[in-house]
Amino acid sequence: MAEFLNSLIFGIYPYIALVVLVVGSIIRYDRDPYTWKTGSSQLLRRKQLMAGSVMFHVGILGIFFGHIVGLLTPLWVWEVIGLSSANKQLIAVVAGGAAGALGIIGATLLVHRRFFDARVRATSSFSDNAIILILWVQFALGLSTILVSVQHLDGKEMLKFVNWAQGIFTFNPEAANFILDVAPIFKAHIFLGLTILLLFPFTRLVHMLSAPVRYIWRPGYQIVRTKRDIPPAK
Repeated sequence: MAEFLNSLIFGIYPYIALVVLVVGSIIRYDRDPYTWKTGSSQLLRRKQLMAGSVMFHVGILGIFFGHIVGLLTPLWVWEVIGLSSANKQLIAVVAGGAAGALGIIGATLLVHRRFFDARVRATSSFSDNAIILILWVQFALGLSTILVSVQHLDGKEMLKFVNWAQGIFTFNPEAANFILDVAPIFKAHIFLGLTILLLFPFTRLVHMLSAPVRYIWRPGYQIVRTKRDIPPAK
């Protein structure tokens, strides 16, 4: 039963989450483009927002790109640049710990602001509240894995996650077996991460896929008129 659940959660669930992420995001952008935004509440209460938002975004972006590079970079690349698995593990612990600490502090400020300010709370949707809490828990789980990681500084444990992640993207049917015997805290962290990908298209997180690139070559300036500048309709 343990092997079956491991294969189901870490062998099949990743593909479900990725398909929902891609297809769901495309459908939302096509059908509800006006909901493709962060829904900023800065006008309601600026306090805590700037500090919390900056720390949160720096932390989550650092962790995201750190995971992408650390898990999906082929092992031969690290060998070419002379970085051993042990050194890579140490870098992951230090850099990931710093980004995680920054992220959870920012997330804590945003959670406090969203739940303890009456105006912000009144304008927050269920998905807004749920996703910030889920991200806070994910930060906490990620930081908790450091306690286990420091017991495996030889890098061998880390290689299990590298082989699993790369196995998923190369459609290796045995990918889930690579992390069959890892600590439960790692499995909880991975499962919640996959769940965040699954929920991604249905939350404000979709704004992460947007970048105002077209403004670089937009001709001229945007003209903003007051109401009195607009001529009356005939």
